[in-house]
Amino acid sequence: MITYFQKHILNFKNPSGTSRGILNTKETYFLILKTEESFGVGECGLLRSLSIDDRPDYEAELEGVCENISLGVNEEDLYEALQEFPSIQFGVETAFKSLHSKNPFELFPSVFTRGEAAIPINGLVWMGDKVFMKEQISEKLKQGFSCIKMKIGAIDFKTEIELLKSIRKEFSASEVELRVDANGAFTPKEALEKLKILSDLKLHSIEQPIKQGQWQEMARLCEETPLPIALDEELIGVFSREKKIELIETIKPQFIILKPSLIGGFRGSDSWINLAEKHNAGWWITSALESNVGLNSISQYTFTKNSKLPQGLGTGSLYTNNIDSPLEVSNGKLKYNPSIEWNFNIESIK
Repeated sequence: MITYFQKHILNFKNPSGTSRGILNTKETYFLILKTEESFGVGECGLLRSLSIDDRPDYEAELEGVCENISLGVNEEDLYEALQEFPSIQFGVETAFKSLHSKNPFELFPSVFTRGEAAIPINGLVWMGDKVFMKEQISEKLKQGFSCIKMKIGAIDFKTEIELLKSIRKEFSASEVELRVDANGAFTPKEALEKLKILSDLKLHSIEQPIKQGQWQEMARLCEETPLPIALDEELIGVFSREKKIELIETIKPQFIILKPSLIGGFRGSDSWINLAEKHNAGWWITSALESNVGLNSISQYTFTKNSKLPQGLGTGSLYTNNIDSPLEVSNGKLKYNPSIEWNFNIESIK
């Protein structure tokens, strides 16, 4: 088997604002497994400054993975050895699943991949000035989204509240579900007061109100909050089952958010879902700015989980040079159109 990886730089159509700054590009890596009969591809979706495996030895680790696969090391052992590299774990999982599938891009065959069902998703509103954010909100509503997720924490809180109020004036909570993502922007001291103000707007939830790693402060917030809290970054870097149990039992969140590239792929996601359901926490799945290759596998996996909540899988249209794929967003839902072919040529990216 021939095994190699290829770095790919994705270019944002518009600079995308988060509480960590403005993103213009996003690097990713494709892991290719090739035999005489077929090929498999997996995406190692490294996210700089957020992935726990954002390390100087990342490419060296990928080289080692390719060597080990060529030597015949099995997927299970390889996955276990990559615990500190969750995005590579995801790439390995999906590459092997792709290789062993009839169609390398149909990893989880279902009515979704047959184009007969769709996944409800949230419309994502990026941080920016008031005018830019208002434009995005109007656009998402016109596009038929019934769930909007707004990133907050970049402009002043009062302006963000005004934007949310403007949506609520037009649409009730039963018409449009609103989620906000603070990306850890609040301090523990101010967080509860801000959560009380936000709760008046009948929001669905808030993601990561304070920075990760402050378990006792987050536990206090989850206990006292008038607004359901979803853990996101909090899950990153928590590898062992024992540590996962400790986190869930200590913080007792209302929701957790799963990004397979950041938490060890499908196995990592399954592990968190099992724990969440045992501890009465809800969950949903979100992409982490992967190309359409990674988004495709995450979407197909997500569909098999039968969640009734809108998922965070609407990132495929962010780039000017994404891989053309059958994934389409229409009326607030992600669809797979099997009549559209993938534009992924393994020879051209080698």
